[in-house]
This record gives sequence, structure tokens and C-alpha cells, in this order.
Amino acid sequence: MGDGRADPRRQVPRTDALLADPRLAGAATTLGRDRVKAAVRQAQDRARRGEINPEAVRDAALAALPAPAPRAVLNATGVVLHTNLGRAPLSAAAVAALVAAAGHTDVELDLSTGRRARRGRDALAALAAAVPAAGAVHVVNNGAAALVLAATALAAGREIVVSRGELVEIGDGFRLPDLLTSTGARLREVGTTNRTTLADYAAAVGPRTGFVLKVHPSNFQVTGFTSAVPVRQLVTLDVPVVADIGSGLLAPDPLLPDEPDAATTLRAGAALVTASGDKLLGGPQAGLLLGAADLVDQLRRHPLARALRVDKLTLAALAATVVDPATPTRAALHADVGGLRRRTERLRDALAADGCKAEVVPAAAVVGGGGAPGVELDSWALSLPERYAGPLRVGDPPVLGRVVRGRLLLDLRCVPTDADEALRAAVLRVPGHR
Repeated sequence: MGDGRADPRRQVPRTDALLADPRLAGAATTLGRDRVKAAVRQAQDRARRGEINPEAVRDAALAALPAPAPRAVLNATGVVLHTNLGRAPLSAAAVAALVAAAGHTDVELDLSTGRRARRGRDALAALAAAVPAAGAVHVVNNGAAALVLAATALAAGREIVVSRGELVEIGDGFRLPDLLTSTGARLREVGTTNRTTLADYAAAVGPRTGFVLKVHPSNFQVTGFTSAVPVRQLVTLDVPVVADIGSGLLAPDPLLPDEPDAATTLRAGAALVTASGDKLLGGPQAGLLLGAADLVDQLRRHPLARALRVDKLTLAALAATVVDPATPTRAALHADVGGLRRRTERLRDALAADGCKAEVVPAAAVVGGGGAPGVELDSWALSLPERYAGPLRVGDPPVLGRVVRGRLLLDLRCVPTDADEALRAAVLRVPGHR
């Protein structure tokens, strides 16, 4: 008879020992202990059948578990506000606010009196303080919702006068005309694709006008023989002007001279400004409404506002973002180009020490997220063969770059500095890097 102690099945790790492994224990906190335990037992059975070695049981159990959703990725694309990657990453202050707001909060309660209070008053107060030109502010769940609420409350059954050159298509095939007409408003289009004058607007304004809409074409550019009418001229028509500035820039930024901001637009006379919270503001997904107090109050009290309201997590993250605007988005936009080059060179040298050959090349980063389409940001990137793109994208952590003329470029502009080592390790895990 053979020695039973030599049976490899006896070497299969015990269930309790496997569940104590930090990787599996971590998975249990998000996926549940029962699900992880089932994956462990399946892997143990595979080892007992001789399909895998006993020492491979832990990795097999982990591989059988679904990846966390959503997965954190390293954005090395050079696109600061990458829509497919969730646009603006939140600041440390916003993340801390989210954690604090995860439990019971005073989101709609005045602790000093014990009575009900205005929902999200801290976020609204912070936003109002950041844009003093606004008589009042309100927040809904995204930028499109802000415009829908304005159109429903101010122009349902009436007309919205808008330039043909500003009837844009936004993400995922949604078109502004469809969005607006779904509210029951009628569009009165004026001008042409490339040129619209104040006289065009004046000829269309009448008793049925709900408001004049000014839309910033933030995801494309029209150049050449063009003309558009600024807000300061539109307000002379004596009807409300609603300006959709899109990107959520609250004040001017010298880096983005052609990007409209809320403060300047309101000072020019706009009755209402709508914008997104998860673009240049660098906060959570939200729709911002800033403008005349009576107008904003009318929108806030409209029945649709209840359906579009934001939750306590969004309010907490938004308040923290507005109070402390030192966001990852701002840091990426204003990153020192010389510093980026030196950082990329250090990464190249570290890879070379492990036998991985890479180059440092100049690159052009962009704002992205439907903001500042004509602006390119000088940058530097690590250049690798294109074959690295797929393995890096499905690795742990996933790393996304961009492929240009057969080379994979990894731009560190949007990669946190404390993630450089993780990026280096991810590159070295690609098979055949030597």
C-alpha cells in the first residue's frame, strides 16, 4: 500500500485558512462570505481532482470571483475628464465627505431645533458663496436634468428661441432638440449652422417666448466664417436668457480662456445658468442651476424637481468640492509640464532596471468630457509597443493609455503620483516585457 501522506489531495489548504487570506477576506467584504466560500470549495474540488496544484487553490478561488464593480483604473490616456472613466475623480475631501454621509446625516434636519430643514443646505450655501453673482442656486442629478427642469418650468407649451448652430448632440446619441421638446416646449430655431445674429433672435421673440437659450458648444468647434451672439447682447431682448455653459466652470480660468464660467455669464445678465458638476468643477455628477432668486425658486418648487433631486452622497461630495476646489481635475489641468517629464523619465529608468525598454516622448493631453474642445495641454508620455495595451487594460489594476501610430502612450498627467509604482508593476507583469 502507498503512503497516504503522499496523496496530493491531503495538501489542499483548509477552508478556514483560505478564507483568512487577506485577498479572499477582502473579497468577502464586498461579495459576501457565502459567495467567496463557494468559490473556495470549487477550487479545492479542482485540486482534489488533480486539475490544479494545491498551491494554486487560492489563485483559482480568486479568479472565479467576479471583479469588483466598478473597478478602479489608472487613467493614463491624457484625457483629463474621460467620460468612459467617470469624468472627474473626486478629491480626498469629497471622498471623506462621502464616507461621513454614508450613515445617518442631518441632510434634512436642523439639529439645533430638531425640526426639518432645507435639504442639502450646506452644499447650496457653499455653491452660493462660490458664485456671489447668483441670487439663488439649486442642484439636480445631472446637467441635462438642469436644462429639462428649466424648460419644463419656464417654457412648457411655449417657445424656446435657440440658434441652429447650438442644437448639439450630447453623449450616447442624445440630442438637445429631443431633450427640450420632450418637456412640451416648442423650439424656435434661428440663424444658420455657422452664423446667427441678434436680429435673428429679435425676429423670433414674441408673446409665446418662454426664454432664449444660449448653449455653449462644448464638445465641438465651428471655425471660419462664423458669428454668434453673446449673452450680454441677448439680454437686451427683454426676455429671460438661460445659458447652458456645460462644463461647470464657476469662475474664469486663464488656462481655458474660451470656456464660459458661471460668474461671468451671470454678470453679463443671464437669468439662469445651467452646468454639470462632474466636469471642470471636479465634483460628483450633478446639475447646477444658478440665477435670479425668483426664477430658481420657481424651479425648485416645480413638481419635477422632486424627481430630479440628488441624494445625500452627492450633496456631501459637492459641498466638499466647492469648499476645497483643490481637486484632482484642477491638478491635472495645471500640472507642471517639466515635472511630468521628470516623473515619466523616472518611470522609464525604473522599468529599464527590470529589463523593460520604454521611451519618453512629448504628448498632447486634452480636457475631455465635453469641455474646451480646442485646447491641447503640452505633456509627456511613456511610449511602449502597442501590444502592451490589451494586457494593461485587463490587468490589476487596469491601466488605460492611448495608441498612436502603433505605440502605446502612457501619459501620467491624470495618474496620481502615489500610483507610479503600481503603474510600473503593471507594465512589468505584461508577458515578454524583456
